[in-house]
Amino acid sequence: MTAITANRPYLLRAYYEWLMDNHLTPHVVVDAFVKGTQVPQQFVKDGQIVLNIAEGAVASLHMGNDFIEFNARFGGVPQQVVVPLAAIVAIYARENGAGTVFDMEDAYMIESELDQLSSVAPALSSVKDTNSEEAQAPKETTKRRSHLTLVE
Repeated sequence: MTAITANRPYLLRAYYEWLMDNHLTPHVVVDAFVKGTQVPQQFVKDGQIVLNIAEGAVASLHMGNDFIEFNARFGGVPQQVVVPLAAIVAIYARENGAGTVFDMEDAYMIESELDQLSSVAPALSSVKDTNSEEAQAPKETTKRRSHLTLVE
């Protein structure tokens, strides 16, 4: 059985079209720390940025299955914005808040986990070799069982 594709790009385009058809201003909430995200960092707050993606606010908007790309001005400075679909948290209308928050999909979670694993490198440090009794005596530890449970 082949893996099912993520539904986020399709839902995002549908909500965008619905908001535009109703003469509302679509905004997307973006997780600015997702790998591949290119947004103006000076406007990022608490790891997120809200972007107005209405036709009048952006140029060359392309909403693909992997990325949203467009050109826009931030503080009068033209910039190219690239947002991976995994970084899109929500889309909503500025005027009334109509829209949706996206759930984390398996396709994006696996991608995120792989990125985290590849960025974690084991750290080695030198340890002073001591022959003291403390270093050679076994230490008694009481290992407590974790209160967390795995939910699948």
